[in-house]
Amino acid sequence: MLDSHDDTMRRLHEDLLDGYDEELEMEIEDRDLDEIGGTLDADALARRKAARRVYFRELFRLQAELVKLQDWVVATGHKVVVVFEGRDAAGKGGVIKRITQRLNPRVCRVVALPAPNDRERTQWYFQRYVQHLPAAGEIVLFDRSWYNRAGVEKVMGFCTDEQVEEFFRTVPEFEKMLVRSGIQLIKYWFSISDEEQELRFLGRIHDPLKQWKLSPMDLESRRRWELYTKAKEAMLERTHIPESPWWVVPADDKKKARLNCIHHLLSQMPFHEIERPAIVLPERVRHDGYRRHQVPGEIYVPQVY
Repeated sequence: MLDSHDDTMRRLHEDLLDGYDEELEMEIEDRDLDEIGGTLDADALARRKAARRVYFRELFRLQAELVKLQDWVVATGHKVVVVFEGRDAAGKGGVIKRITQRLNPRVCRVVALPAPNDRERTQWYFQRYVQHLPAAGEIVLFDRSWYNRAGVEKVMGFCTDEQVEEFFRTVPEFEKMLVRSGIQLIKYWFSISDEEQELRFLGRIHDPLKQWKLSPMDLESRRRWELYTKAKEAMLERTHIPESPWWVVPADDKKKARLNCIHHLLSQMPFHEIERPAIVLPERVRHDGYRRHQVPGEIYVPQVY
């Protein structure tokens, strides 16, 4: 049993801080090598710290709103699909992490499909995506989506011009069908500059914790920057429809992009706070004859820390 009310409150406070540390761990992953190297002067470092405080305050506020949105989606049976597209290293994964960080993975889940296998390549193009669409009370975030055909597949020559043209003819009807079925479809394009992508790729090359993010396809995308630009322009022009418009997120500043995207996502649904019944922790039932059996010491994980 806990010794006192003060001890209980102290431990609850520590647990709360531990939850917030999850975001700090992500920030370390996104660290600025110059700052770690100590090259920022005192004024620049002070400005950076002030900006981080604003960022965290707003992020936690928006994440609290996402929890309310989640409750509303469950209570109303709403169905949501959010598509995240953009160049490699544009920050799609970063914003997806911040959206899902405080949410129930059974309500809000991420779909990041690998390249299609031999069987999937013979299916209707949209077939492997359809099976991941939401049921009532679910939010599905696509970390890349069926728009692979208009982007990487087209630029890298993984499909024919005829297949791309068929995609452009079909995708508006496909998305209209989703919307008519009751799915709300929201599409984001994360936009970064040539210089910013180069900087982020260099950061991954020199960071052992991030090198896994670089694939041969990512490196080739640098060489084909202009082809990707043309593909993106065609995609936005031909698939920006009233039923499922595109929203462009300027993403050269990662933190601003995350906050702006989450703020916009929240604005797309008329959610409100769902009242929950008060929760009372029940007393644990204790029995006089209960004895806890000793666990063999050899099966404990070594206490290295």
